[in-house]
Amino acid sequence: MKIVVVGGTGLIGSKLVPLLERNHEVVIASRSTGVDTITGEGLADALAGAQVVVDVSNSPSLEKMVASAFFEASGCNLMAAAKAAGVQHHVALSAVGTERLPESGYFRAKMLQENLIRASNLPYTILRSTPFYEYINGIVEAGSDGDTLRISPALVQPIAGDDVALALRDVVLGQAQNRELEIVGPDRFRLDELAQQILAANGDPRLVIADAQAPYFGAILRDDTLIPGDHPRFAPTRFEDWLRRYVAQVLAPAN
Repeated sequence: MKIVVVGGTGLIGSKLVPLLERNHEVVIASRSTGVDTITGEGLADALAGAQVVVDVSNSPSLEKMVASAFFEASGCNLMAAAKAAGVQHHVALSAVGTERLPESGYFRAKMLQENLIRASNLPYTILRSTPFYEYINGIVEAGSDGDTLRISPALVQPIAGDDVALALRDVVLGQAQNRELEIVGPDRFRLDELAQQILAANGDPRLVIADAQAPYFGAILRDDTLIPGDHPRFAPTRFEDWLRRYVAQVLAPAN
């Protein structure tokens, strides 16, 4: 089976590609391989003969206009090329809570991407994930205010990037569901608690302040905004285990 991975050089794509390459023909579609979903350059050649397309690409910016322009252009070009190539299954990675964050420009752009997929008449599966452990540093820094960080205390069930890639592999190799699925980590935390843990691991002395009005990608979170529905898939990797490896692999060599 030929599988095209759009954004195959990113965090999740680079983890997914080796899982699929073991038994299938995999084409990485990214600017580095001559494929540009914004202009459409190289798409037809990349998708020729493909049975499945996996879109794990992301906007180069979280800013509303940039993200909307990216997902609209990329989505329209990708849907058209997939239809022309006779693709049988379109798989896309999205985020848990996307439909509950309309005040966030970035999440409105993600909803635009989802709507384009649903309206395409292509067989599809959208896998919505909770925030990746690997992105917690970035979420924390977004709340930086000098020597303090103001972080929402909303609940979240974060997940390891490796577990997202494994779930995507299973979706790719399965039948199109024509609906949204959810993949989440095994444990729930409050965002401010996660911030405290990652700062401690980094040896960062800044103070974390729980602030219900602190924005998350430009939106104010309710307690349950980022919580999955009733029947998500639970990933196995616990945050404490991931954090231990993060300290050993990323921080320790630098010390």
